[in-house]
Amino acid sequence: MTEEDKAVQVVQGRVKWFDPAKGFGFIVSDSTTADILLHANVLRNFGQSSVADGTGITVRIQTTQRGVQAIEVVKIEPPEGSIIPLGEDAGVHSPEELLALPLEPARVKWFDKAKGFGFANVFGRPEDVFIHVEVLRVSGFADLASGEAVSLRVVEGRRGRMAVQVQSWESALRSHAHGGDENGAGDDE
Repeated sequence: MTEEDKAVQVVQGRVKWFDPAKGFGFIVSDSTTADILLHANVLRNFGQSSVADGTGITVRIQTTQRGVQAIEVVKIEPPEGSIIPLGEDAGVHSPEELLALPLEPARVKWFDKAKGFGFANVFGRPEDVFIHVEVLRVSGFADLASGEAVSLRVVEGRRGRMAVQVQSWESALRSHAHGGDENGAGDDE
């Protein structure tokens, strides 16, 4: 085992803040007294372009001359209640019914955080899927980039198809490959 291998450890924490425009953010963890730098490239390697403040996160870290840095995201755990019922607009669905919906592969058409919504296109379907910023936040995302690949749980609302959960494309693939359920409960390690 090299000195470098000894310095790498896996820690669990919470996202203190992450700014996609700046390209970095910080994680806090009981495992270290210093904040952990989370660079956008490390997050992108996991398959997400952003992460919401307060989201649970497991990372491999390394202490460098510049401080403690995440070198790999192992797992992202959206805040509790990661699916929100959308009331009458989406019909009445229990959380169990919503979690039983299939994950649909999609690409973000556009998302405007300031407006609080955006749209995605599910592969093989012509209509847009509406994505509300609250659905994004409870799914563990802070923002979405145009062209970003995601997986969506979708319901039919009065005004069309609406996302009730967003997952990164890579996260959904990892969950499926590791035999986890479609909620991302597979063993990611």
